[in-house]
This record gives sequence, structure tokens and C-alpha cells, in this order.
Amino acid sequence: MTEAIEKKAIIASRIREARKMAGLSQTQVAKMVGVHRPSISEIEAGNRNVSAEEIAQFAEIFDVSSVWLIGEGASKVDMHDNKIQLAARELQKLKPEDLDRLLTILASMKTGGSK
Repeated sequence: MTEAIEKKAIIASRIREARKMAGLSQTQVAKMVGVHRPSISEIEAGNRNVSAEEIAQFAEIFDVSSVWLIGEGASKVDMHDNKIQLAARELQKLKPEDLDRLLTILASMKTGGSK
């Protein structure tokens, strides 16, 4: 495999991994980036080149660095950090009353269900 093909495969796999860690579908990402869903599929398969502008958009959407997306740094996203970031993004979407209910559930889990 040539270096260019290897680099393209790394970028494709990191974009796919980051999208999944962000809990987003290809359709959702396509709408955010302003492309059709098959374009995201082609990017993740390594069949379509990704522009610098798209890398920047993906980095912002997935809350990862563009340097990581292009293959630099650790080979895996820090699962712990991304889960916390994903949880924070999802919590921001909740209605206040749903957030209160969720916090009550979490508190009961922490105390073993006893109050």
C-alpha cells in the first residue's frame, strides 16, 4: 500500500470513529457539512478525498482536533473524554424537567437505590 493510500485509510477510519463516538449518523453529519449522505459514506470508506475545509468541519462537529483526524497523534480517541463530551452535548439538549429527572435517577444509582 502506498503512503498516500495509507494516509487516506487512516483519515477515513478516524472520521468514522469520531462520528460514531459523537453518536451521529452519516445522514446527520452530511446535513451539518452540507453534502449528501453517500459522500460521507465514500469518505469513511476511503474512496473520496477530504478537503481541508471538510477536515475542519468534521473536527468541530466531532469535537476532536483536525490534526488527529489527518492521522497524527494517538491512534484511538480517548474513550473516557469523548463519552463525557458526548454526555455533556446530549444533556444540553434536554428540557430542564427531564434533566432534573435524570439527575434524580443518577443520584439514586449512586446511593444504590436507597434514599
